[in-house]
Amino acid sequence: MARGVQIRQRHGIMPVLGGPYVVQSVTDETMRRDARWLDRRDLGRLLEALTASGYEVQGPVVRDGAVAFDRIERVEDLPIGWRDEQAPGRYRIEHRGGDSVFGVVHGPGGIKPHVFAPRERLLQIEMGDGAGPGSGFRAEPIEPPARRIALLGVRACDLAGLAVQDRVFLGDAFPDPWYGRRRAGLFLVAVGCTRSVATCFCASMDTGPEPRTHYDVSLTELEAAGGQGAGFVVRAGSPAGRELILGLALPPAPHSALERERSGYDACAAGMTRSLPRDQVRDLLYANLEHPRWDEVAQRCLSCGNCTMVCPTCFCHSIRDDPSLDLRRSERVREWDSCFDLEHSQIHGFNFRPRIGDRYRQWLVHKLAAWVDQFDRSGCVGCGRCITWCPVGIDLTEEVAAIGATGPGDAPPQADGGAT
Repeated sequence: MARGVQIRQRHGIMPVLGGPYVVQSVTDETMRRDARWLDRRDLGRLLEALTASGYEVQGPVVRDGAVAFDRIERVEDLPIGWRDEQAPGRYRIEHRGGDSVFGVVHGPGGIKPHVFAPRERLLQIEMGDGAGPGSGFRAEPIEPPARRIALLGVRACDLAGLAVQDRVFLGDAFPDPWYGRRRAGLFLVAVGCTRSVATCFCASMDTGPEPRTHYDVSLTELEAAGGQGAGFVVRAGSPAGRELILGLALPPAPHSALERERSGYDACAAGMTRSLPRDQVRDLLYANLEHPRWDEVAQRCLSCGNCTMVCPTCFCHSIRDDPSLDLRRSERVREWDSCFDLEHSQIHGFNFRPRIGDRYRQWLVHKLAAWVDQFDRSGCVGCGRCITWCPVGIDLTEEVAAIGATGPGDAPPQADGGAT
């Protein structure tokens, strides 16, 4: 059993998996900016180096009409020549040819399922010998498998989402050991975005399109130009990333490549057609808790929870006990939950968010306002997934703009922002 972090339960002390869990990052600015060059034809060398370092390499693969992280063994497993088209309530991928490896911006998933599992067995409880009161019980934590996974193709918005998850699960006095174990086994290879889709707005949230933190290695894919072949600008973001890059013995990135990289990021940001007023949205929503727009959007919202399932930062979950038929043993299970679920707000004899409008307001106000009070940053990273994967195409940037267009309301700010 791991070290002695303990959770005090009603019936005694339950030992659980131990920490501490420390997310390492590079603090030396020169290490982050020591750009190297990797020819596109040599991308396989990176995969081989990751495998040789003991990692299972996962990257974006085409599956079920989208892209999703899955195990890859060679460069050809990646979505070479594919592009995605995204709009409110719409996602399509198309093979357009060419040699671009990371032309698909993202699919419905990201890093979150690799650290915060959608369904996780936490604890096994067994009754002691005998029966009835006083027989006692034995509780043992169920450790997640110790896996070393290298995620190739992580986007800046998902790195920003991971920073939020790290803050929630690891940042306080009682770090979550199951999350921490998975997090410690991740090696993150980020890919900067030089193209965006119609639902992206990371530039307005200051989370992209360029990876900045929480990666081990970053890549920026550039096409051939000016006599220079296609390839990647490569940077280290952690000691482990620097060690990997040094082992590849890559040449310095040409100055022309760095200029094209900067131009690509600037063009990607400038091309985003959606945005949020990051510095004003908190006060705007707090001042409009009784705005009629909440009822208007409720007429379209299905309360399906898709937006919370694809969101990189949502962390709501439920915990239940699954007993055996003979009631001698039980497993404690944690599963993703959603504030759009009617039962999420059910307490004894009363539901305090019975209407869909109540639940949509809770989600948006918590995400964009109360989150700032709780965690000192917005809960939105501008990935746009909630827009793309909403069945009826509800666009949170449109909803905020509609509320803002009428001016501030008269309702005073709430202490908890409706985030109960």
